[in-house]
Parts: sequence; structure tokens; C-alpha cells
Amino acid sequence: MRRELVSVLRYSLVLLMILVFASQFSIFLTFAEVSEDKAASDLTNAEEAVASAFEVVLDAEQSGANVSGLLVRLNEAGGFLAQANMSYSAGNFEEVAQLAHLSQSIAEEVKGEAYELKNLAQSENLRLMSFTMMGSIVGVVLVVLGSVWGWRAFRRSYYRRVLKMKPEVVSDEP
Repeated sequence: MRRELVSVLRYSLVLLMILVFASQFSIFLTFAEVSEDKAASDLTNAEEAVASAFEVVLDAEQSGANVSGLLVRLNEAGGFLAQANMSYSAGNFEEVAQLAHLSQSIAEEVKGEAYELKNLAQSENLRLMSFTMMGSIVGVVLVVLGSVWGWRAFRRSYYRRVLKMKPEVVSDEP
């Protein structure tokens, strides 16, 4: 009885191990299909992130920010994205996910830094514009005051010269 129980337990254990291995194989096939879909989704998300980061960097550059460092990082993200596309074509979906996530994270960092540089450039432009406006106002006031002072000095000088002249009486008789 005991031998029969041990024997049944052995066969049950062997059968359980076979089922576990078989289920792992079917899960692997299912995972591979999901992985391909996930890789395509990751690739699309990374492409959108890089394109969005490029637009923000372009806006920052138009605001007057120095974006040369961001362009280098964006180029790096584009390189990872190109490698991810090549891996997708080769069917290496695990590498696609890694490269796409790397590209996307770099693009998000670049996007954040570009927003900061854009805001900094806009505040610098605003400061420069207000400095220029104040300088223009002060310049106009100085020109007006200088003109008034010059006119008064000229008028005073003219009146003094006129008052120093001695009129002569001239007769109209021939």
C-alpha cells in the first residue's frame, strides 16, 4: 500500500513537472506575441517623445536659448531610436523595448531642459526689453530737457546781444 502510494506520488510529480514545462512553453509563445505588440507600442511612444522633444527644442531656439547641448542629446536619443527600429526589423523585441525606453527617457529629459531654457531665454528677453525701454525713455527725456535748456540759453544770449545794441536815429531828409 505504501509502495503504491509512493509510486502514485512519483507519477503525479512527473506528470506535474511535464505540465509545468508545457505551460512555460505556451506562456513563452504568448509572451513573444505580447512582446512584439509591446515593442511596437514602445517604439511608437519613443518616436512621439523624440518628435515632441524636437519641437520643444525648436521653440526654445526660436526664443533665443542656446540649445546646442540639447541637440547633441536629442541626436543621441535619435540614434537609440534608429537602433530600436533596426532591432524591431530583426525581431529582437526585448532589445527594442530597452532601446525605445532609453530613447524615450532621454527625449523626456531633453524636453524638460528645453522648457527650462525657453523660460530662461524669455525672461532674459523680457529683462532686456524693459532695460531698452527704460533707456529709451531716459534718452527722450534727456533730449527734451537738453533742447529746452539749449533754447533758453540761446534766447537769453540773443536778448543780451539785442539789448547791448545802440539804436541810431536816422532822418529821412535828403
